[in-house]
Amino acid sequence: MQDITLQVVAALSATAFCAGFIDAIAGGGGLITIPAMTLFGIDPITAVATNKLQASFGSGSATLAFARKGFLKWRDLRSIVALSACGSLLGALALTWMPVNGLSAVLPVLLVVVAIYFALSPRLSDEASRARMSPQLFRLTAVPLIGAYDGFFGPGTGSFFMLAFVSLLGFGVVQATAHTKAANFASNVAGLLALGLSGHILWPLGFAMGAAQFAGAALGARAAVLGGARLVRPLLVTVCLAMAARLVADRLPDLRNLFTKPAQTGALSVDEGRPSRL
Repeated sequence: MQDITLQVVAALSATAFCAGFIDAIAGGGGLITIPAMTLFGIDPITAVATNKLQASFGSGSATLAFARKGFLKWRDLRSIVALSACGSLLGALALTWMPVNGLSAVLPVLLVVVAIYFALSPRLSDEASRARMSPQLFRLTAVPLIGAYDGFFGPGTGSFFMLAFVSLLGFGVVQATAHTKAANFASNVAGLLALGLSGHILWPLGFAMGAAQFAGAALGARAAVLGGARLVRPLLVTVCLAMAARLVADRLPDLRNLFTKPAQTGALSVDEGRPSRL
């Protein structure tokens, strides 16, 4: 376990506050906090695990803020929370035996598509529109599937929940954001439970960042309620495109290897007297 100084805790807590504010409105807080932790020398696995802890504070704070404003009703939310958590647990278990390389290659494309939808769709407004799926079918399909994705991989979960609530249930922007935070809080806590026994979580740092993210998310939720679609739409598009760019940048070394390996393999086959593939 890494030694973390008070200066690093303070810097990462400030980062978590900003991430909480943005995440409460448009999702993508992990895009800020995980790279920040690795920048301070925390290994990627520990950064992802610790991020689940502090992100649970942020999504929980935003959920509480939206509930106080009357956008959430527990009676309608129970099944969404339960199924999102169950999906996340299954996704976290699947992570131990399924590869994520294929998913990480496709995800940037999906995020760009989501960004285009949010940028151009006339359905994205403060007013509710016609649902394209029954609430029962939505809870049994979209919610556990996105929850499983969060437990298995994670980036863009909030954006995918937003897309589902808006396009399938016809929610207005603020209502969709509120329900997204509740579903994401459930999947975060379930993923945290799955990772809690791994030994990779930096608990003191996670709690410090979590407290900062709690405050930032509360402020972000208030901003989302006041700003509505005028604030949420451009921020959603920006976050989706930023996440896509980040994921593509992370994949660049693999792409370089993909184009350089065949040449090396062909050269070896010639030296060994076998027909070259080139």
